Formats: sequence, structure tokens, C-alpha cells
Amino acid sequence: QLQLVESGGGLVQPGGSLRLSCTASGFTLDYYTIGWFRQAPGKEREGVSCISGRGHSTNYADSVKGRFTISRDNAKNTVYLQMNSLKPEDTAIYYCAARKDPVLLLVRRCVPHEYDYWGQGTQVTVSA
Repeated sequence: QLQLVESGGGLVQPGGSLRLSCTASGFTLDYYTIGWFRQAPGKEREGVSCISGRGHSTNYADSVKGRFTISRDNAKNTVYLQMNSLKPEDTAIYYCAARKDPVLLLVRRCVPHEYDYWGQGTQVTVSA
């Protein structure tokens, strides 16, 4: 059974950092594009960052460019989202999601409805 489990969320002060992890079970991540998405109360789910199966292609939302970094360790079946210089507007539930893609696919966008498998989410709260 294909599963994704997020971890690493929590409460952090503005300007702080967190690293989220998304660990897969039941399948190997090598052939899957992985995305991080977030949903704040009263708002639609939005793409934060996505990474290709081999990690050669990434995409970031404008709001997080220069602050967040997505990476993956396929040997550990895990994708990470390093979040630095966090702002209160980054507060949301963060989800990871997967879709199967050709290995050399370039990730040109990061939109929720294109992903098939979802984790349960982890809460990130940025507050003083």
C-alpha cells in the first residue's frame, strides 16, 4: 500500500527555520515527482515546491523562492523541505504528494490537482 508520511512541523518564531520530511512506504520514490503543498485556514491548497524523480528539476512558488529548499534522498525514500526565514504567512498545514512521471521529466509547475497520492499533513505555525 502506497503511503506518504510528513513530519517536522511545529511552532516557530518569525525568522526561524524548520525542516519537513516526507517519507514513502509501499513504493520507491525514484519514479515519482514529489510536491509540497500547503493550505491555510479559509484558503485553497497551493503548491509550495516540487521536485522531479531524480532531483534534477525543481519548481518553487514565488512566495518561498530564496527561503525554502526542496531536496530528496531516494536511498532513504524521503523528500525534504528546508524552510528558512519563516514568516507568519507561512502558517498552514503542509502536505506532500506524489505522482508517477517519466524519469527525465522537467517540473514546470506545482499544482495540487496533478498529484495522485497524499500524506496526512503536518501543521506549521509561525508566530511570536
